[in-house]
Amino acid sequence: MGSNSKPIDGTSLDPWSEIMAVETQDHHHQRQIGVVYRRRNPRNNANSIHSSDSNCPRPNRVSLADPNKRVSWNRSLSTRGRTSIAVGACMVYQPQLKQDKRKGRPAIPKGKVAQPPNFDKEKSYFQEVDAFQLLEESPSPKKVGTWTLGNMTEGAPIPDVCSRLEKWLYSRKEHYFSFSSGSETIVKVGEGTYGEAFKVDNYVCKIVPFDGDFRVNGEVQKKSEELLEEVLLCKTLNQLRGNDGDSQNLCRTFIDSIEFRVCQGPYNAALLRAWEVWDHKHGSENDHPKEFPEKQCYMVFVQEHGGKDLESFVLLNFDEARSLLAQVTAGLAVSESAYEFEHRDLHWGNILVSRSDSVTLQFTLDGRSMLVKTYGLLISIIDFTLSRINTGDRILYFDLSSDPDLFKGPKGDKQSGTYRRMKEVTDDWWEGSFPKTNVLWLIYLVDILLMKKSFERTSKNERDLRSLKKRLDKYDSAKEAILDPFFSDMFVDHGK
Repeated sequence: MGSNSKPIDGTSLDPWSEIMAVETQDHHHQRQIGVVYRRRNPRNNANSIHSSDSNCPRPNRVSLADPNKRVSWNRSLSTRGRTSIAVGACMVYQPQLKQDKRKGRPAIPKGKVAQPPNFDKEKSYFQEVDAFQLLEESPSPKKVGTWTLGNMTEGAPIPDVCSRLEKWLYSRKEHYFSFSSGSETIVKVGEGTYGEAFKVDNYVCKIVPFDGDFRVNGEVQKKSEELLEEVLLCKTLNQLRGNDGDSQNLCRTFIDSIEFRVCQGPYNAALLRAWEVWDHKHGSENDHPKEFPEKQCYMVFVQEHGGKDLESFVLLNFDEARSLLAQVTAGLAVSESAYEFEHRDLHWGNILVSRSDSVTLQFTLDGRSMLVKTYGLLISIIDFTLSRINTGDRILYFDLSSDPDLFKGPKGDKQSGTYRRMKEVTDDWWEGSFPKTNVLWLIYLVDILLMKKSFERTSKNERDLRSLKKRLDKYDSAKEAILDPFFSDMFVDHGK
């Protein structure tokens, strides 16, 4: 970004300071894992045995939804946003409801400044709470959603995870970020409705504009406070990597979120060149970044470089397909046990695959250490926009009932069908714990391997996959699915 840009609080700084100067020295990855990052109200349900707080009254929840959203089934990064936002312990935030876009008037041309809803009151509030000046990279559903801070009461201490995040925000307040013109190789690797993704050396940076009046590809920009929940979720999943987590449940299946930075100013020339190269080759659906105002603010997500998405990755044989299923199942099982985690959007664009010399990969599930055969593949799961997790302090979830378009996809499409099946399993109550949703995405993955991916396999291999699909439908969690006979020779106890 430009050298004259300033941070949100108005202090002078050099926005786009060097990318990895602070964090890379503290991160020694065991693997180097380009990425194409190709919402019912709360109710008492006596029959639900999955809700983690079923004995506690559920308060009415506050909507933080952005009713403007464009639906795209195959856009990379994320095309649906989270509105379940924790803005602070016991704080209530209720923005004005926006009118549905394009009702009785023509579409707003690209590149034009639109008059957004009046958020003056909310802006003044969040200026007092500058520790939470964050944003989430994805559009929000069209209808009002809900969010609860769970059982927290006024005066209660901020949870540990949130406290660490707050400290991190203060420590990074003056640390802004720049893409230098040095030796880094900058390549655009994906785009979404609300942002762009660039590969910088061995990292992927997602750049998301926020808090501006300028329309982002026809949509109202995200608000800075909307990122907090996903940041908390990402940092919680990072604990499964063994650095600061429960040693009873460990895995490296979820993408390593290394850093989150804020910057302001126009796109750097190197980023513009990378964007234009992508546009020339693929035909971008997004507006050119140079159209943003000079003082536009951006959020930058720095993540591990996890490989190609499954949609574009070429599997060679049946063993690789088996390892992919085993690693995904094991990762989901570990996260279920540790945090009641459900991904709820595990399509083939959210599974990254890379090749490695490793023969096995270690997992720890409920204290049991085991090795899974990799057959040279390493799997990374990304994009937790629709996910649900219990951090121990609070439940973070996205209320899909406020996004009815999500369930209106084409009949016969496996991804669309999986959303509809999730709605049946949860009875459209998304706060509760329903690990069956993870199994539904495993079934989806088997269908993808059978119908969409070409690799060396026999008729027996196909019969084995179809048999697995039938058995998966009987399981209620990935922890159950991992015991299926299909995986019997894929896992061995560590040390045997």
